[in-house]
This record gives sequence, structure tokens and C-alpha cells, in this order.
Amino acid sequence: MATLPLDDEMNLLIKVRLIAKGSDSVVHGDDFFVRLYDKDLFNDDYLGQSNLNEEGIAGFTISQKDFSNPFNIDTRPDFYFVVYKNGEEIFRSKVMSNLDLSNIQEFVMTEGEVIDLGTFLIDTE
Repeated sequence: MATLPLDDEMNLLIKVRLIAKGSDSVVHGDDFFVRLYDKDLFNDDYLGQSNLNEEGIAGFTISQKDFSNPFNIDTRPDFYFVVYKNGEEIFRSKVMSNLDLSNIQEFVMTEGEVIDLGTFLIDTE
């Protein structure tokens, strides 16, 4: 399992930012929501759903045990997310395999451990 410097019971904030192709404006509004998953061998783990804020950021609060497995078959998360507009899937990210969270985490005093998966350019039409 990825070693986090703080207690593995601490919540993690997973973030993604979305930009619209063509206009280069942030994606936000009531029409959009994002779901986060951890890809597994048999059944993918649904980790949550988030709206997009005014900066185009979706945030998911999870704990390490939400994507860990008791048999140590898969020791690192394989995150991917799906963007919906008016309930219809419009974008599916590639699977970010074997993420070493200790290399991409940042501690923010008001939020705890923050994992920023990056900014993604998507077609919103």
C-alpha cells in the first residue's frame, strides 16, 4: 500500500479540474457532475460524486481504506473519473494506474491530504 506520511485513517481530498475544449473556460454549473472510481480486477470501486465549483474543480473526500483491499492484491489505486452533463456521460478519463499517492500528495492545513489528479481538457458539447 502507498505509504502516506500521516495516519491512513485521515481523509484524502482527491481533486480534478476541467476546462472546456474550444473556449478554454472552466467547466461548471448545475448541468455537470463527476464520479470517481478505483479500477479493480473484478468490480470497480465507486468512490463518490461531486459537482464542479466555479473554478471547474470536482473534489472527493475519501479515506485510504476506500480503495485499499484486505488481500493486498492491488496495493495502489487506479483512479479514473467520468464526467456527466445532464445525466449523460460526456467524458471518461484514462485509468491512472498504480498511483503512488506519496509522490503527488500535498498537505493543506484546512483540507488535510490533497491529491490533485490534474487539469483535463474535455469536449462539453
